[in-house]
Amino acid sequence: MLSDKLKSYLHFHVIVFIWGFTAVLGALISIDAVPLVWYRMLLASGFIFLWIWWKKKNMRVAPKKLLILIIAGIIIALHWLTFFGAIKVSNVSITLALLSTGAFFTSILEPLFYKRKFVGYEIIFGLIVMAGLYIIFKVETEYALGIILGLISAFLSAVFTMINGKLIAHAAPSVISFYELFTGVIAISLYLAFVTVSGDGNTGFNREFFSLSSSDWMYLLILASVCTAYAFIASVAVMKHLSPYTIMLTINLEPVYGIFLAFLVFGSKEQMNPQFYYGAAIILATVILNGYLKTKKKINKLS
Repeated sequence: MLSDKLKSYLHFHVIVFIWGFTAVLGALISIDAVPLVWYRMLLASGFIFLWIWWKKKNMRVAPKKLLILIIAGIIIALHWLTFFGAIKVSNVSITLALLSTGAFFTSILEPLFYKRKFVGYEIIFGLIVMAGLYIIFKVETEYALGIILGLISAFLSAVFTMINGKLIAHAAPSVISFYELFTGVIAISLYLAFVTVSGDGNTGFNREFFSLSSSDWMYLLILASVCTAYAFIASVAVMKHLSPYTIMLTINLEPVYGIFLAFLVFGSKEQMNPQFYYGAAIILATVILNGYLKTKKKINKLS
């Protein structure tokens, strides 16, 4: 019989593998980033609401936290808009390589959010990450816009993580996620309604927006249910049995899984210059080492 810890570890690898597949689905879905994110957030919030209703969880949130939830919802919407936007203008490999800098952005923002001093090695790691980014920019100039959008997406992901870290103590994760996702839907809907009213017939809520192919519907349902609602709820459950270092190390495998899956699905379209992989490896190795040192420091404080 497998122990709870081992089962959780294997389950978490499956979840991270699913997260890696998210970028592939974004490339397979033919619609633009804005409707893609709108549909994802709408469907995912619906699935999570059904989960909350089934589990009979309390959906009340303190009024003081409502504004923070609204801000977090807008940030996660912008994160996904730039994430899928980067995929649409470049490819999965570029986007995931840049998204791996999110963990590093988190280590930079953490002192600001939690009012602690910067650690010396984090500044050195910042310079190393910049060197990795320079290598990618230098060899993949045709994907400059995708690289910029990927970096913005990674930064927004870090900001969202910091905000959620303060919210998680005041409500169930699934309840917080529902409000954030639904806020994102409302924010994007207001933007689309404004574009429609402004008279641009080619964008906003028009007939084309609601005319999706059967394959797009299938991919969107998988994206919203398996890759968003299920992966989020399951990850919260398995993290109770895993150490912070195991969680950090496993999450950093997401771009590796995603790039591997993209190469299997799209073939030569995802094949990059060797220097790209050097730059991506430098970034990923730095992020993992940073996470290792931070986790080791926390363990030493507890011992």
